[in-house]
Amino acid sequence: MPSPATEVDAGGRSLRVSSPDRVIYEATATTGEVTKLQVVEYYVAVEDGIMRALRERPTALERWPKGVREGMRLATGYQDRDADAFYQKRMMKGAPSYVESATVTFPSGRTAEEMCPTEVAVPAWAAQMGAITFHPWPCRRDDVDHPDELRIDLDPQPGTDFADAARVAMVARDLLTDLGMTGFPKTSGNRGVHIYVRIEPRWEFVDVRHAAIAFGRELEKRTDGVTTAWWKEERGERIFVDFNQNSRDRTIASAYSLRPKPGAPVSTPLHWDELPEVRDPRVFNLFTVPDRLRDQGDPHAAIDDHPCSLEPLLELFVEQGSVEMPYPPDYPKMPGEPPRVQPSKKVASHWDEHGNRVEGT
Repeated sequence: MPSPATEVDAGGRSLRVSSPDRVIYEATATTGEVTKLQVVEYYVAVEDGIMRALRERPTALERWPKGVREGMRLATGYQDRDADAFYQKRMMKGAPSYVESATVTFPSGRTAEEMCPTEVAVPAWAAQMGAITFHPWPCRRDDVDHPDELRIDLDPQPGTDFADAARVAMVARDLLTDLGMTGFPKTSGNRGVHIYVRIEPRWEFVDVRHAAIAFGRELEKRTDGVTTAWWKEERGERIFVDFNQNSRDRTIASAYSLRPKPGAPVSTPLHWDELPEVRDPRVFNLFTVPDRLRDQGDPHAAIDDHPCSLEPLLELFVEQGSVEMPYPPDYPKMPGEPPRVQPSKKVASHWDEHGNRVEGT
């Protein structure tokens, strides 16, 4: 029999939580089980951090209404209609009046109203609706076409792990310093490392993406074990700098977001001197992060105090030849983009010098 609903104080608002005892994360060897009520209470407890990450940002939700179990799938397209979890990009019907929205434009040109958190009751309500991970846009709703954040996603490929990503992140910090930029690292909540750089909101998405490409290429030159190769078959056992996470409508799990992995891990901000000491990022989870935030404060607390210019990276992109890279597969063909076909399947005679398929081939 379902447990009766209960009330939670979410930043001064009374939030009704239905089925509070529903298990969202099963117990592991090192962590207890996590109920729906605990997920809601977690987001209330990390208010300072989660709202710094989400406030005034259009935000997509990663919803796992049945909880997180081995073998469950997250839908990534229409072909996954039977998946157990899904992305919610549009405002849910019946949302409380305090849940505000922002209008965003997708690469297709279509627009949508997306949730835009302004207070902690909003992510808490979303958690009551089955959301466990928040994916904010790198811009604020007062200017959704000009990002205020460069996101450097260091993604371990098979054969590499968190320690490799952390090593590369320290080289990335030195590169940012040389460029006159300030980066703020966090765990991805899985095996990777994310570095956020607050930027002046003067450039469009394509510019920020070019800046990320330039950064990745320079990072490849500075240390071994790094790649910007878009095609998985070319990456090898290296850390992939996922430049396309800076494309329009591409988002990364926010700081303080739970991730759909055993043990309820959290994408957790770190101080730079902590990063090399982390042996297992799973120590940062629903059970440990609230106390860490309360006792030590948010390592990203000063992120808004350091807006940077993209000019050094955009100049570097030009110095590197302004060579474009493939866009995500659901994007329309973009100017200057190389052929969107994996190298092992490419027939050179089927493509012209501009990356367009030759008619009749």
